[in-house]
Amino acid sequence: MTEEMNVQVNVYGVGDIVRGKVVKLEDKQVLVEVENSKQNGIIPISELSNLHIEKPSDAVAVGDEVTAKVKKVEEGKDGEEGLLILSKKAVDAERAWEELERKFANGEAFETVIKDIVKGGLVADVGVRGFIPASLVEPHYVEDFSDYKGKTLAVKVVELDREKNRVILSHRAVVEEEQERQQKELLSRIEPGQVLEGVVRRIADFGVFVDVGGFDGLVHISQLSHTRVAHPSEVVKEGDAVKVKVLAVDPENGRLSLSIKEALPGPWEGISEKVKPGDVVTGTVKRLASFGAFVEIFPGVEGLVHVSQIANRRIGSPHEVLKEGDEVKAKVLDVNEAEHRISLSIRALLEEETAAPAEDYSQYTKTAESRGFQLGEVIGEQLKKLK
Repeated sequence: MTEEMNVQVNVYGVGDIVRGKVVKLEDKQVLVEVENSKQNGIIPISELSNLHIEKPSDAVAVGDEVTAKVKKVEEGKDGEEGLLILSKKAVDAERAWEELERKFANGEAFETVIKDIVKGGLVADVGVRGFIPASLVEPHYVEDFSDYKGKTLAVKVVELDREKNRVILSHRAVVEEEQERQQKELLSRIEPGQVLEGVVRRIADFGVFVDVGGFDGLVHISQLSHTRVAHPSEVVKEGDAVKVKVLAVDPENGRLSLSIKEALPGPWEGISEKVKPGDVVTGTVKRLASFGAFVEIFPGVEGLVHVSQIANRRIGSPHEVLKEGDEVKAKVLDVNEAEHRISLSIRALLEEETAAPAEDYSQYTKTAESRGFQLGEVIGEQLKKLK
């Protein structure tokens, strides 16, 4: 009983921390019934929050339990205890700094409510005023932040300076960290050789970036088509849905090498049905070597014209007759689809064209009837002479 009586007559001074209940809201202050004391307290609106508020109800409500620091004690009248001038924001700030320092040291993400939109970013109440610069709100550019007021965002502390009362937060860091986690998880499920569906997101001179379900992989320009490509825009455009084959996965560096070419049917597939020995084909000379010329007869399909099959005369080098880019006709000598080989001959066509046509003797051949008539005429003439 004695302890309870002693508790009831606690007297607080400047610097003490007190607990109490909000009993009334006025225009510019809040009345607080202090626990374990006959003293009452007020919290001026300027001491309610570390953020700017228009009215006390923006920070507290009647019946709320609050902890505050005594800033001043007013003299009482007629022996009564003096009124306590309290600061809720002082206690909130002290606790907040300790918590923020811990979260900053651990790189911990936490949620906070956006209280205001200001020039250059967003303001959050984290026990003290926290600022999220516009560049740290999202990974992408945001033109209008009006929808963010009142929104709850996950953030991380990226800069902390207690002396300058400076707290810089980043929602972007949390989003990017989650994206990286998801990307690593995705990469762990992808293996070389898999064929995936994707969407072309970006085109560069050296290739294209394809989104395969939340992660962008690179298709090098050499892996876009079975034929030579001068620029990726010749083959695809942004937004195209494509099939890609996984060439390599590098989870540690977050890289994925893809191929559109390898996901397409090969140019040699079914070639034996398209061309057969004896066929005459038209193609373009792509390469010249000492032993012959490579002629492209279908996109990505080249046949070899051996040096001995280039001309109907002896030549020392293909360069004597052909040059790259020439369009030529050739006869198919052999097709080997399994080994991707086609043998061609220009010479065979030249020899067919220059061969002398067989002479037609039909005009000199007499029919049996005509031969019989002529013989009779001769015999008749001879009989006449004998008479």
